[in-house]
Amino acid sequence: MQLSATFARILAILALPLLSACVTTPQQSAPVAGYEGMQDGEFFIQPVPPLHVHGDNRRAEVDYAGDEKPGTIVVDTYVRKLYLVLEGGRAIRYPIAVGREGTSFRGNGVIGRKEEWPHWQPTANMIRTRPDLYADYAAGLPGGLINPLGARAMYLYRNGKDSMFRIHGTRETASIGHTSSAGCIRLFNQDVIDLYSRVNTGARVKVRTEAESLKAEGPRIIDAWEHVVPDTPENRAKMEKDLETIAAYEEKKRLAAEKADKKRLAACEKQGIAAKDCPLPEAEAAAVTAGTSDAATSG
Repeated sequence: MQLSATFARILAILALPLLSACVTTPQQSAPVAGYEGMQDGEFFIQPVPPLHVHGDNRRAEVDYAGDEKPGTIVVDTYVRKLYLVLEGGRAIRYPIAVGREGTSFRGNGVIGRKEEWPHWQPTANMIRTRPDLYADYAAGLPGGLINPLGARAMYLYRNGKDSMFRIHGTRETASIGHTSSAGCIRLFNQDVIDLYSRVNTGARVKVRTEAESLKAEGPRIIDAWEHVVPDTPENRAKMEKDLETIAAYEEKKRLAAEKADKKRLAACEKQGIAAKDCPLPEAEAAAVTAGTSDAATSG
C-alpha cells in the first residue's frame, strides 16, 4: 500500500506537536493500553504509535442496536468500523482500513477459514498490471512481519466458495481509519489477533450497504484529517479550522522549500555552476508495500 500525498502531509501535521515535545522531553509517549508491543510466536509486533490511536480509532466495547445475533461480524466500510456482536445489546468495535477491494463485497457470508501469519501471493493480473510493485513477490511471501496480511487473516466464503474478501492485520498502522489504494479490510495487528481469538470458523459476516450504514450510524462526513466523523455543526466548524491549519502548514512548507532552493542556486553560482546545471536535492525513494487484492491468493 502506498499512502496518498495528502494523507502523508496530514500525518506530518499531526506529528508536529509530538516532534516539538521531543525537543524538551526526551521520553517518548507510552503505548496506548491494548496496543503495546507483543510477542506472537516467533514474531514481535511493534506497539501502535499513540498518534494512530485517537478518538474512536481504537478497540472498544460499545452499545449496539442491530438485530444481528451474537458472534456475528458486521463490517461497515462507510464509517470504517467492524463490529463483533456480543450478548445484551453490546459489541466490540474495531477501527479498520478500507481498500479498493474492501468495498466490492456486500451482503452475507461466513468465515470459511482462519490463518495465523498467513501466506500471501499476488495474482498474475497484479504482476502484469504493476510489475514494479508485485514482480518481486511472484513466488509469494511466507507469513511474517513484512507480509501484507499481517498477523492473522479470516477468509469470507459465500455459498461454499472463497469470496476473495479478507479480514486481516497490517503493519501499516497509519492506514487504520482511512481508505487506501489496495486491500480488503485491515485492522491493527493487535486488534486482528483479538478478533481472531473470539471468532470461530463458520461465524456469520455481514457487510453493510450504504443505506444500512446510514440507518445504523447516522449521517457522516470526512473531516480535514480524512477521518469519518458524525455530521454535526460542531464537526463542520472544527473541519473549517483544521483546513486553515493545514493551509498554514502548506504555506510554511512552500516558503521553506523556496528558501532552500534559493540557497541551492546561490551555492551553485558561487562555484560557477549555471542554474540549469545546478544539481537538485536527491528525492526520497518512494516506499512500496505490496498490497492485498480481492484476487490475491493466500494459503
